[in-house]
Amino acid sequence: MNYFRTMLLLAGLTALFMGVGFLIGGRGGMLIALVFAIGTNAFAYWNSDKLALRAHNAEAVTRASAPELYEMVGRLAKNANLPMPRVFIMRADQPNAFATGRDPENAAVAATTGILQLLNREELEGVIAHELAHIKNRDTLIMTVAATVAGAISMLAQFGMFFGGSRDRESPMGPIAVLLAVLFAPLAAMVIQMTISRTREYSADKLGAEISGKPLALASALRKISGYAHRIEMPTAERSPSTAPLFIINPLSGRRMDNLFSTHPSVENRIRALEAMTGRPGGGGPAPRAPMPERHVQTSPTRIPSSGRRGDLQ
Repeated sequence: MNYFRTMLLLAGLTALFMGVGFLIGGRGGMLIALVFAIGTNAFAYWNSDKLALRAHNAEAVTRASAPELYEMVGRLAKNANLPMPRVFIMRADQPNAFATGRDPENAAVAATTGILQLLNREELEGVIAHELAHIKNRDTLIMTVAATVAGAISMLAQFGMFFGGSRDRESPMGPIAVLLAVLFAPLAAMVIQMTISRTREYSADKLGAEISGKPLALASALRKISGYAHRIEMPTAERSPSTAPLFIINPLSGRRMDNLFSTHPSVENRIRALEAMTGRPGGGGPAPRAPMPERHVQTSPTRIPSSGRRGDLQ
């Protein structure tokens, strides 16, 4: 049922794309939007992982450059009966992580330097297992395609502001149609994308807890990450807000109009669902007041590359 709902929502994004085209250019605009939507989906299928990783300046790591993180991902991927994904690190203070890729054979897991510093080993395993659950459920394709289409809708609406209805006889309502498209189409796309993300997060939490075998560690990680994520801005996410649903916790600061709606379920609801798996409510503990680098999964920070030189993670 979750997959059926998700497919309906993706169809809704495509229909919205065509609706924007119709408002801007009438039937001709709708046809162009349909062709563009098909092309966008095809492009997203093959390239969405590269776009998401590039948007956040993710750097590929290997067993030699980040041995503990790489081996952790490999061990958990084996538990999940998945091929070894590519592993990336994002140079960002905000603790967060995401997975991307069109299928398990072409998947990638990316974690910020902030999350590597904040979480202990078991909590980080819970986060990585959550991202592997997205890969196993093929959520990565669904969510990255949704992010690409939602971004294209916003771009099309902005394009219509400059080149649309007021000069196009085919536009059904002229300048009014363009105004409606610019104001409401990106908002509607965001709501649909938000619904897709929320539908998949609970499933990934559950399967991720099964992969790691430690539901309370994932619950503790979610509590810690949420305590910092909205206090520490991630500039790359602010520049590419359509990628927000890919992350384990919403990376957006909430200062912009397009951040009014949460792309993720309530953290407390997610924590309660994980605690219910063990019958031990309240096991996650309170959010820490400060980062805990001494519990970093990397026992030797110099093993993680830092812009071509060895030294601190920062």
